[in-house]
Amino acid sequence: MEVSDLRIALFSGNYNYVRDGANQALNRLVGYLLRQGAAVRVYSPTVEEPDFEATGDLVHVPALALPGRAEYRAPFRLPGNVRRDIAEFSPNLFHIASPEILGHRALSLARRWDIPAVASVHTRFETYPRYYGLTFLEPLVLAILRRFYRRCDAIFAPSESMAQILREQRMSYDVGIWSRGIDRDTFDPKHRDMDWRRDNGIADDDVVVGFVGRLVMEKGLDVFSDAIDQLVKRGVRHRVLVIGEGPARDWFERRLPDGVFVGFQKGPDLGRAVASLDMLFNPSITETFGNVTLEAMAARLPVVAARATGSQSLVDDGVTGRLVRPGAIEAFADALQLYCENADSRQAAGDAGCAASERYGWDQVNQALVDGYLRVVRQHSEGVSGPPRTPLP
Repeated sequence: MEVSDLRIALFSGNYNYVRDGANQALNRLVGYLLRQGAAVRVYSPTVEEPDFEATGDLVHVPALALPGRAEYRAPFRLPGNVRRDIAEFSPNLFHIASPEILGHRALSLARRWDIPAVASVHTRFETYPRYYGLTFLEPLVLAILRRFYRRCDAIFAPSESMAQILREQRMSYDVGIWSRGIDRDTFDPKHRDMDWRRDNGIADDDVVVGFVGRLVMEKGLDVFSDAIDQLVKRGVRHRVLVIGEGPARDWFERRLPDGVFVGFQKGPDLGRAVASLDMLFNPSITETFGNVTLEAMAARLPVVAARATGSQSLVDDGVTGRLVRPGAIEAFADALQLYCENADSRQAAGDAGCAASERYGWDQVNQALVDGYLRVVRQHSEGVSGPPRTPLP
């Protein structure tokens, strides 16, 4: 079987209406598949003014706005007209990008029609309840995720550290790697712009600690601000620059009254903003890969990150940055202080990170997933369904 023989139905809860690392990776994947001659049809909620133009054919799936997070949509069913569209498209593989209601409905349809199905893992949903005072729900979320992923023919994690967690959680017997690439035209140290820094009130000799991402509590905003408080108490000279938007912006601005908030950036503006930082501080534990970590490395920045999935597969502790136990405020502050006060260490880590980022090209990582597609379709046609399921829960 060749790539041009693939007919892929892709299901996503958010393909392009709110920009994030996961859906940008999906759009790049679809573009790569189309260039290789495969047929792809995407099923996802749509809005009148999405954050960016969709790559490929996109079919609307009904969805409701999430309470308290109205920018996101929750697809709640797979209506008859969409099922008919899928049947007419006649896919030979389902790719499900999120384990919500749409993903469950699509997976059930794949099983009913005897079509192989794979899932890609983009975030650690089981960690979300702890950020909303609902930690007691984590075992239930894990059980729901396990039921979903075990029904798939294979699942793909964006990093080996995340793949290992999925194996330990008994999510699947077949866990492959679909990593993430880097847009080297956008993320490059040459885009550092001292005039832009000055326009934002940052002096040339200020050392800038940066945050990049959606401003939501599950990104570790509390840990970030607590560590910055420690730098202030220690008298460490620094500035904080926050790149991103989200519902927690007001809270974050109150916690960081001296921070510079430049809002949502994209394309060349994002590349300029990232390159104009002096280090990235990424305390989040919910990412499965950490796109912002890789982008910062490509921009020649040292990275201080939580020792968690994603970042620990990218950051070489003590070489390209520092990995710190999640939530260890004093240790985070120690790492930040080192890079704030030692320009040589900052430059050495940035140089090493930039060199390490060169391994990540989009065509290479997408071809690895395509190879996984072909293997799953071939195994399905040969009647291979994977190892026998254990009777244990």
